[in-house]
Amino acid sequence: MRRSLTDWYTEGPLRFGLGIENTFVPQGGPGLRPIDEYELTEHYTRWRSDLDLASGVGAEFLRWGIPWHRVNPEPGRWDWGWTDRVIGRMVELGIRPIIDLLHYGTPLWLEGQFAARDYPQRVAEYAVAAAERYSDLVTDYTPVNEPMIHVLFCGEYGYWPPYLRGEEGAVQLALAIAKGFQATQHGIREMLRDRATFVHVDASMRYVGATDAPEHRETAERLRHQAYLVEDLVTGRVGADHPLLEMLLRHGADEDTLDDLARRPAHPDIMGVNYYPRHSTEVFEPGVHHRGGFADPRPTRDDGVAGLSEVLVEYARRYEAPVMLTETCVTGTVAERIDWLHASVAEIDRLRAGGLEVVGYTWWPLFDMYEWTYRHGSGPRSDHRLTMGLYELVESEGGVERRRTAVADAFAAVAQRSASATWTGTERTMEESR
Repeated sequence: MRRSLTDWYTEGPLRFGLGIENTFVPQGGPGLRPIDEYELTEHYTRWRSDLDLASGVGAEFLRWGIPWHRVNPEPGRWDWGWTDRVIGRMVELGIRPIIDLLHYGTPLWLEGQFAARDYPQRVAEYAVAAAERYSDLVTDYTPVNEPMIHVLFCGEYGYWPPYLRGEEGAVQLALAIAKGFQATQHGIREMLRDRATFVHVDASMRYVGATDAPEHRETAERLRHQAYLVEDLVTGRVGADHPLLEMLLRHGADEDTLDDLARRPAHPDIMGVNYYPRHSTEVFEPGVHHRGGFADPRPTRDDGVAGLSEVLVEYARRYEAPVMLTETCVTGTVAERIDWLHASVAEIDRLRAGGLEVVGYTWWPLFDMYEWTYRHGSGPRSDHRLTMGLYELVESEGGVERRRTAVADAFAAVAQRSASATWTGTERTMEESR
């Protein structure tokens, strides 16, 4: 029997892994192109060599998403052929899969998307089908990647389906995502029993600057609490004393729904935190109003490792679970990426030495991705490439090639050093722990 993810991490040194960007927003429309990152990056056809790249730099685990819209093309119909091959090869290579079940988009046939009345049942049905299919290969799941980004982009900003807006839209999406999240986790737990391990993952959101200015105080206070809203709902933390209870009730939440969520908490075995030093900290400027998001973004501030430390400590304290850095990088030059790799690993080493249970480090992504602005654009995908990866995406006559950079060499060296290190905190070497 495979050891649980929690034990696998806590019994050794810091584990190093990677992610492959798997945003799926398959619904198009006038002036809107579907987003399928696997299609844009040609991962659907290059998956085998992509997995070899991950293995070649020493990745011990891989955060990788199932494309729900492809494996479930019609209600009740499943097509697992491609995912069978990818997951099987991942395990053959000795890479531990952490499966993203929901990385934004829903199938095209689900009218209303996350706002559909039967969304929680549909997403749980899909999740349990996946867990049953791969019960001999996969035990570790992220039910929803970045649930609060779902709430913002689909509920508050109206960028992605179902295009809801404002606080009312945010509340409707938060409740729907939370109910689906709980149903997913409980369904998989019933299927896999104590072999199942759940890595909850959310985007860290920090707000600084003129947050106490009269024109910003109410919004900034709401956003600080809202950053944790879905995880609070899922883990049964929204009660009479929750600072956003009045907002929830004002915008359509009923006490029975909140009580039901509180009675059926789904706790993380590991709390994953996504932190991007150049994007995770938004700045409120005095007298300047920004809605937030792509259409009207607030400026951001790079708080580096200080911001990283703050969010890891806060998530560990709030949810009383080991934490993992589940996404990080800087979009920049090779030198800038290497500098952040070394600085962020050193900060996590410092936090671990001080007693914080940080169990994993994830560079995101393995290779570059295409920015979500592609959806609203009309030019070639190359106009939207983000230089984030260990490997750069290079357009050629044969498609999108992967070109190794010095970031890959740096990551491999750090991962190897960790894997071969003596972990003095447990008073045994890695060889002894095996």
